[in-house]
Amino acid sequence: MGVDHTEPEVPEDAVGRRVSCDGERATVRYVGSVPPTAGLWLGVEWDNPERGKHDGSHNGVQYFTCRHPKGGSFVRPAKVSFGVDYLTAVEQQYVYETDKSYVDWEGRSKKLSHEMLTSVLLCGCEVNGSGPGGEIRKKTPQVQWLDLSKTLMSCWEDVSSITQQLDQLEGLQLSSNRLRLLSEPSSHSGAFLKLKTLALNSCDLTWPQILECAPMWPQLEVLSVEENDITELQRPEGVLQTLNTLSLSGNALVQDSVLKIAALPRLEELNLSRTGLTLTDLRFDDAAPGSLTAMFPALKNLYLDHNNIAEWRVVDEFAKLPSLVKFSCLGNRLASKDGNPRTATQLMIAKLGRLVVLNRCEIHPDERRGAELDYLKMFGEEWLKAGGGLQPDSTFTCQHPRYLSLIDKYGAPEEGELKKQEAFALKNQLLKVVFVFPDDAERKPIEKKLPASMVIQKVKGLLYRLLKVPAVDLKLTYTSPKKEGTEFEIGNDLKSLQFYSIEAGDKVLVRWS
Repeated sequence: MGVDHTEPEVPEDAVGRRVSCDGERATVRYVGSVPPTAGLWLGVEWDNPERGKHDGSHNGVQYFTCRHPKGGSFVRPAKVSFGVDYLTAVEQQYVYETDKSYVDWEGRSKKLSHEMLTSVLLCGCEVNGSGPGGEIRKKTPQVQWLDLSKTLMSCWEDVSSITQQLDQLEGLQLSSNRLRLLSEPSSHSGAFLKLKTLALNSCDLTWPQILECAPMWPQLEVLSVEENDITELQRPEGVLQTLNTLSLSGNALVQDSVLKIAALPRLEELNLSRTGLTLTDLRFDDAAPGSLTAMFPALKNLYLDHNNIAEWRVVDEFAKLPSLVKFSCLGNRLASKDGNPRTATQLMIAKLGRLVVLNRCEIHPDERRGAELDYLKMFGEEWLKAGGGLQPDSTFTCQHPRYLSLIDKYGAPEEGELKKQEAFALKNQLLKVVFVFPDDAERKPIEKKLPASMVIQKVKGLLYRLLKVPAVDLKLTYTSPKKEGTEFEIGNDLKSLQFYSIEAGDKVLVRWS
């Protein structure tokens, strides 16, 4: 890099401005001399504190302060960039040749221009503000989505000076910025009238600061504030009432404060993943076990991945959410007594009766049926010890709020079919299965002992060797003496006999085309 011997011009309002230097972002905290050296210096606080060298002091003199003890540096003005205005950045990012054109859907030839842009992506560009007044509305009037992540804007006034000229704006990405707050946020609501989606990830924000800014976004529906400095949540009073999606992933949340956002009336999706292991338990004490809570009334999708949840009673609490249909809790410490991850998945399906998607996988009706039947058998002995019937003792019903409704759905488990936890763990437990051929009256039934863990694909392979009928042509169902007259479909070749709750003595009906 060549040396610039001219003294660069430093803006009069440089302190507080955002700058870039060697690809890093920083905030100017000091402008002036630093004896005994000659010339002008900028004292900067780096976004990445590992880039710094000190806390803003030199030779015992404190020139500025930093949040991190080694987050500051002194740099020469020639080394930094204060950035460019929005339209200059658009010109640099979207270079259209003057003769370039396209053909529209009616076959008409049209020139490409910035006036046609509906999305402007300026992530990582050195945008510092709006530039000449009123020009943005003329040059990019159709913009609906704007990405201003990791720019050089210093405050919300810089943002609103741009967005107030974008009358169609619905989505705004402002992640990895450091924006000073406004004294009267509500006075800027006109700059975000149509805004529905906002991302403020990695912006060093607290929850009170977000609530302070929230009056600017009267129609906001989707808010992502991941990887910030959010710990204790407070109730949004009169703000964020239109929100339907909120992501707080990557924040070290105070667990007891999560319920402070439970009254948001339209919140359908909530991401509380990766809270630094602080999230272990959530309780909805307004509802008894098996009842529905009044909290989070609209919540359909809940993500709790990579937290520290280890107790099954927490899952029973989530069953109280009246609208929950999609749930994810990967990377937690929930485990079944047999240590089998598949058993843990079955337990979750059985406990959450309205669930449609678990851990980002859709729950097949056969999978739900198998999980619920296994749940009845797994805890049948406990149910009997608790008194059995439809009124077992309260300790059992608190631990298994859905058990009685599952009895109502499938019938009570009989003593002979109850599963002990240890036996459930034996993957290679052998089952005596009888194959019958309802469409071939002359063919005799075939009896085989098969591992409970054997997948249907291998069962069909065995039948191919016995019958010489291609596996793809085979269609299987089964009947159980416990449910006379009912024929159950076996529809997924990758699932096991155990998955379908096939037991010794059941008959597998084999048909082919």
